This record gives sequence, structure tokens and C-alpha cells, in this order.
Amino acid sequence: MDADIFRDREDAGRRLADRLLDYKGRDAIVLAIPRGGVPVGFEIARGIDALLDVIVLRKIPVPWNPEAGFGAVTADGTVVLNDNMVRGLGMSQEQIERAAEEVREEILRRMRIYRKGSTELPDVRGRPVILVDDGLASGYTMLAAIKSLEKHEPSEVVVAVPVASSGAARLVKPRVNNFIALIVGERIPFAVADFYRYWSDLSDEDVLRRLDMAKAEQETPRSTS
Repeated sequence: MDADIFRDREDAGRRLADRLLDYKGRDAIVLAIPRGGVPVGFEIARGIDALLDVIVLRKIPVPWNPEAGFGAVTADGTVVLNDNMVRGLGMSQEQIERAAEEVREEILRRMRIYRKGSTELPDVRGRPVILVDDGLASGYTMLAAIKSLEKHEPSEVVVAVPVASSGAARLVKPRVNNFIALIVGERIPFAVADFYRYWSDLSDEDVLRRLDMAKAEQETPRSTS
């Protein structure tokens, strides 16, 4: 297999876990960005005996081009904008706020699904937190996650991703205590899926299944033999 290609998200997560062994036994928590970050985070949490949970946020789509995003928003309303893109689009503050609020409603809906009704993050105060996604293209979604998480006072913020664009790496790395990207790519255009041999869209059911599996493993005593 090519050195710059992952078999799938699980393969990427296992490789990242090998780079995060220093966090084993430190009461770390892995917060994965759904949906694609959850299979990666599942393997990391399993590899370092950490709690797995999710931090739900989404890009804010350009109203007339939903595939393109000009920023990201979190459940608590934290908004991060690509200022250069916003200026180029000529969007008004009212348009920005309306688009962000529409996305936030979808985020809260997903949080209730993934957390069985709750919209609150787990208690991360004083704990190392590892933020995980299956890759960073622009980096603005991860930046929003970092800004939201900082309000909860973790002892350390780590970003761990299989692949990141060089621009995303430059944007995110200075904002965290530790930044791990197994591949930093220079491709233009940059697409995270290009770095995986097997890539598929995930459903809410896929996310829930892995969260339930992680919880079951955490509640099962490990053999000491």
C-alpha cells in the first residue's frame, strides 16, 4: 500500500493511536467530529484506553452553493469564519447569522441523537482532550471545535488527524498544545477522500454503533492475566 494512502478510517485511527501512546493512563478523552471522525476516534480511544465521545459542529454552507463552506459553527454558538472568503462573497452580517443559526439547529438535532437526548459535552475540565477528524481540508471546522472546547478548560488540547492540507496545518497547529497529522498534503484541489483507498459516507446509525461499542468496551473489565 502507498505510504500516503490509508486503507480506511479504521486503519488511519490505529496508526494515529500508535502516535498517542503518551496519553495512555492519563484520563484523556477523545472527542471525534461526526461523522467521519468517529471511526478514527474509536480506534484511538481503544488504543490508548480513553473515553470516546463526540463534539458536533458543521461547516456553514454558502447559501447559493451548499457544497462550499465559509466557516463553521458549534452547538454552543461558537462561530469561526473564513474572513477572506466572506469578503469575497460579499455576504451581509444578517446572511451570515441566518446561515449559522440554520446549521446550529441541525447540530443540536444530531447531538440529541448521539447523546440520547443530551446536548452537553462531557466534563473535560483538567483533562487532556484529543480532537479527532478523518482529515482537515480548510481547518476551519477544527478551529471552531478548539475555540468551543477552550471554554471548558481542558488541561491540554491535542488535534490528531490522519491527513491535513498544508494550509489547515498552519491554521490549526499554533492553537493547540500538540498537533499530529500523519500526512500533510500539498495537493490542489485538496480532498480528504483522496488519501483513503476505501471511502464511504457514514450514517447516524454508524456513529451510534461505534459509540455504543466504545461504551461497552469501557465498561467491560480488562483481563489482567
